[in-house]
Amino acid sequence: MIHCEALCKTYTLGDQTFYALDHVNLDIQEGEFVAIMGPSGSGKSTLMNVLGLLDSPTSGTYLLDGTSTSYLDETALAHLRARRIGFIFQQFNLLKRTSALENVALPLLYTGSRNTEFPATLLQKVGLGERMLHKPNELSGGQQQRVAIARALVNEPRIIFADEPTGNLDSQSQADIMDLLTALNREGITIVLVTHEEEIAQLTRRVIRMRDGKILSDSNTSETHQNSSPASPITPIHTSFLRTFLTHTKQAFRSLRANKLQSFLSVLGILIGVAAVIAMLALGKGAQKSIEDRLASLGSNLLQLRQGNAQSRGIGLESGAVSRITILDAKAVGTLPFVRRVGASVNGRAQVEFGSLNKNTQLIGAQEAYAEMRAAKPVLGRFFTTGEDMGRAKVVLIGVTVLKNLFGENPDGSYKNPVGEFIKVNRIRFQVIGVLPEKGGSAYRDEDDVIVIPLNTAMKRVLGKEYLNSVDIEVSDATHLLSVQDAALSLMRVRHHLPPSKEDAYEIRNLADIQDTLSSTSKTMSVLLAIIAGISLLVGGIGIMNIMLVSVTERTREIGLRKAIGARPVDILWQFLIESVVISVMGGLIGIGLGCGITMALGQVAGWAVVLSQTSIVIAFTFSAAIGIGFGLWPAKKAAALNPIDALRYE
Repeated sequence: MIHCEALCKTYTLGDQTFYALDHVNLDIQEGEFVAIMGPSGSGKSTLMNVLGLLDSPTSGTYLLDGTSTSYLDETALAHLRARRIGFIFQQFNLLKRTSALENVALPLLYTGSRNTEFPATLLQKVGLGERMLHKPNELSGGQQQRVAIARALVNEPRIIFADEPTGNLDSQSQADIMDLLTALNREGITIVLVTHEEEIAQLTRRVIRMRDGKILSDSNTSETHQNSSPASPITPIHTSFLRTFLTHTKQAFRSLRANKLQSFLSVLGILIGVAAVIAMLALGKGAQKSIEDRLASLGSNLLQLRQGNAQSRGIGLESGAVSRITILDAKAVGTLPFVRRVGASVNGRAQVEFGSLNKNTQLIGAQEAYAEMRAAKPVLGRFFTTGEDMGRAKVVLIGVTVLKNLFGENPDGSYKNPVGEFIKVNRIRFQVIGVLPEKGGSAYRDEDDVIVIPLNTAMKRVLGKEYLNSVDIEVSDATHLLSVQDAALSLMRVRHHLPPSKEDAYEIRNLADIQDTLSSTSKTMSVLLAIIAGISLLVGGIGIMNIMLVSVTERTREIGLRKAIGARPVDILWQFLIESVVISVMGGLIGIGLGCGITMALGQVAGWAVVLSQTSIVIAFTFSAAIGIGFGLWPAKKAAALNPIDALRYE
């Protein structure tokens, strides 16, 4: 069953080489009960670890059931440990927060076995049928070793390696464990036992004595029991991906529950990051929408013709007021190709009064087209008509700020309806026919601190102006904005016979450019906010990586145990990676709820403009999951790469 030839295991310290195994030659037949004895440092435990495939020799030949183990990788060795070998350790190596039944069933995770009743049967066999749901700290030393023996048997191995199985037990427990091992050997299981105690060795059938890495003697104490059943071929373990994934997920949740504080701190870092991303993106989207709403109030595809720099600098005008804009100019511009409509306007300041209240506000004299072109359709009442404009009617529409100052608010905070009331504008009596839509304020002016009256009324009755301040030009399509702009300037120079020296007598403001600039700025702000929030997610990811690295260190012996009972490197990798992803997903889900709550609070309590979108939630959740995979991969790979015997010896 076991054949070793010139087996060596060396360690190098500085320039010296030490032999833990020094050219060991050994054969063990199937069904033997072998004790390996020797003083500390003799190499007996090293020999057992090499024979049990927990450690690899430096040189020599080792055949297990005729299979050379020298060229097998860690996955192939894990297959052999899972199907051929059982281990019993002096320190028991039971998972602390796991019941006896679950400890015994642990090796089944790595073989794909569905014999779920067998672990309970084995516990009955070793006399622990009534204690199978107890955790290790609720069991005596002898009972814990019985659990370890049942675990070693659960995959029905053909050979059991026992390292000082009675070393930590009282005399009665020692006798019970040896009786159990003797009974197992009679059933045909090969047993290799390492011990210091002569009376324990005499209970076996063969004693091998070692010193300084060499075998000094090899003697039989009685006849060897031979098992007649041939060895079954070693086949790879195949399990479905879904079953493997579910198994590792179950183990991940169990480990997270066992380390609640670490898990909570990791989840906390991710949920703060996800909540920050959602809240920041909602703020950015809200700011962008607010800007878009403000821009919409300016109208779309608009150009604004105004007096230019020559007029503003007071340059002499030989032909009179040649750079002024008249109503006839506005009508002429309206005939240009691609111009949908035009709207002439004047503006100034006016004192408005209602009863004992008064306010100084901006006055705009406009035409009927103003309502459509400037998104100024009244929320209460109506806009004036072209007939009222031509007849110089004394009607007025007021902004929300003027409404609040002159008429106040209802007890519930709603606006009072001023339609039909009369106010004085520069001491002239006007009837309120509508309330303009609320547009908000900026750092420079309050867009709602305004009144609008008919153009001719403003020019002839209130402001006394003969010329226009500006002409709004609405273009049929945004692609023609530049061509209409050039055509309008050319038309004005021709109509007013301006020389080349007065090219800047008129200017046209392209409101579409302003809209694009502000929209681009708001998008940039949204991206910056998202980046800032994303940094918090990265910090959370680094926290996960640190916690997982600590977890790998704390659970090094557990990793060694899992490898000893058949776990492949990929099994360890999956378990730790899934733990990291579970932390991230849990943090992401809780963070989504927290982020939505913060967003609603900012909108309701602080009154900020926020827009919560499904896209931001998906982005935040996806990013959190990616963080779990990315930052959990290194600790998982570190755990998977641990050497089984080094991990088991870790203190």
